[in-house]
Amino acid sequence: MARRRFFVNGIRDGRAELTGDQAHHLRRVLRVEAGRRYEISDTRRVYLAEVSLSTAKRIVFDVLEELPAREPPVALDLYLALIKFDRMELAIEKTTELGVRRIVPVIASRSEKGLERAAGKRAERWRRIAREAGQQARRLRPPEIGPAVGFGMALEAEAGQRYILDEEAGAPPLLGVLSRAGSDFRDAALLVGPEGGWTEGERREALAAGWVRVSLGGNILRAETAAIAATAVLSACWEAAGRRGRSPADDPGS
Repeated sequence: MARRRFFVNGIRDGRAELTGDQAHHLRRVLRVEAGRRYEISDTRRVYLAEVSLSTAKRIVFDVLEELPAREPPVALDLYLALIKFDRMELAIEKTTELGVRRIVPVIASRSEKGLERAAGKRAERWRRIAREAGQQARRLRPPEIGPAVGFGMALEAEAGQRYILDEEAGAPPLLGVLSRAGSDFRDAALLVGPEGGWTEGERREALAAGWVRVSLGGNILRAETAAIAATAVLSACWEAAGRRGRSPADDPGS
């Protein structure tokens, strides 16, 4: 059974600690006790550590040794149109587990009214969800949760490959597009629309900005399902391609 991993703010003199709500959660819910060993990450390196103190307000780890740290072969930024917050939270949780580097809420034409104003108040909760999901997935670091941006600003994202999910007929399957992708990139961006999809104007803007239309097949998916499924496809293809710098097209098993 894999050891649990926890994110810590920093390591000093071979020690790290968690306090406040995080310590309370580890002590009460996860039953973290002195003498037990876990993995900890300061978002730069991963260590094997032993708990030397466990109270409701403070957990102290003593570092034992550094462990190999693993990151996804390609960094993926998810630009997700604002959707109802319970569904937004599901998308954040699951795409975090799948390895996205960054999640940016996008204000699309068909995003439900009122979500933009409320998004700022949800940001801290979204970060907590991402942190917990990142620990569950034993990631090196949780994804960054960016502030909500307009559609035009989202289109300015810089990445080696940029894909926009489109439910309209004519968009090629994502898997087929990936099989033809070059290997000269280290990052990618994925743009997922709201319930109701993109407007024709947004679609034209994205294509004019150089984004590549892709689909997940003929079924119409909820936005959160589409985000999770597309992230899983991208992650699986890049994992199959092996070491950093290779593309799915380079891998004979893809």
